[in-house]
Amino acid sequence: MADLLPPDWDIIAEGHPGRTAVWDDPIEGLDKNGARTLHAILESHRPIDLVILALGTNDLKSRFALSAHDIALGLQRLATEVLRSDNGPNSQAPGVLLAAPVTVQETGIFRDIFAGGAEKSAALPAWLREMAARNGTGFIDLNDVATVDPIDGIHLDATAHAAIGAAMAKAVAAQLN
Repeated sequence: MADLLPPDWDIIAEGHPGRTAVWDDPIEGLDKNGARTLHAILESHRPIDLVILALGTNDLKSRFALSAHDIALGLQRLATEVLRSDNGPNSQAPGVLLAAPVTVQETGIFRDIFAGGAEKSAALPAWLREMAARNGTGFIDLNDVATVDPIDGIHLDATAHAAIGAAMAKAVAAQLN
């Protein structure tokens, strides 16, 4: 994504393996809850023009027993927190781009961890699209450009990463211009 955007734009990746939107993980730890770290992340990088919320896959783990709607509500809570913040330019709120994660497949070593996740993740983009429209945020469905690696059903291969980077660059440029 960064290679396709203007060179003077700073892209800050704040990904964290296993991160959920707003849920404490009883197995992997409280540090996986995105809501617990969101404000610190926003403040440490201010001013921020745009926050991309690309979460939801880990929320599909069967241990959380969440519906696609509940997962979308968790992401909406994060978007609301960003939009209420003063971490954008001139102490205004940054913009938000919601990214619907690529639909998982229940296969490989993560099959049991994500049991029931394929159906829920297939429903998630529609919920996120609706929430983005209602809240005036950007939206991108990563399913339009990529699929998960069928070996483990969760992660992305190099081709998918490249396709997502290109699509995200277009979405970011469109939202900021």
